[in-house]
Amino acid sequence: MSLVARTSGELAALSADQALEVLYAAQWTPMVRLAWLLVRDQGAAEDIVQDALVALHRRWDHLQDKEQAVGYLRRSVVNASRSVLRHRSVERDYLIKAGPEAERESVAPSAEHSALGSLGNQAMLAALQHLPRRQREVLILRYYSDLSEAQIADTLGIAPGSVKAHAHRGLVALRSHLDDPTRSHREDSP
Repeated sequence: MSLVARTSGELAALSADQALEVLYAAQWTPMVRLAWLLVRDQGAAEDIVQDALVALHRRWDHLQDKEQAVGYLRRSVVNASRSVLRHRSVERDYLIKAGPEAERESVAPSAEHSALGSLGNQAMLAALQHLPRRQREVLILRYYSDLSEAQIADTLGIAPGSVKAHAHRGLVALRSHLDDPTRSHREDSP
């Protein structure tokens, strides 16, 4: 049976190895895109998704509802992305305290970064980085991952009404950033 032809009801009957194969084929690209949009680093995004798939494989036999595997995978990717961002924040604080003698490792832009930038989305991606974490996550899940409010609420563990509120506030803030491009430069200045 082809991977594309599988219906959602068939996922529960699969072994952990078969489920991983199906989920990898169908979800690798969208999950890496989601992780990249959250952490803005291709290598980290791929690591996040790989770790999430391995964890799902490991827990496959213990999942109560195997039909919710994609939601579980998405939640794992979002949570791991948050961990990467927290770790970066700790590193940045350490480097600031360490002074100018501590050098940051330079990371080359990812292929996705270049592709999205060439499509004219660079300003939007830069503006997204200035939003509070929850607003950024909601907007990325809604407009880049094309999830419904219910799916976003499930992924982030918040109420659907909160999804609406974060989306509204995030869109207002994005418009403000995009209408006044010098705003982000003023905010970044000491």
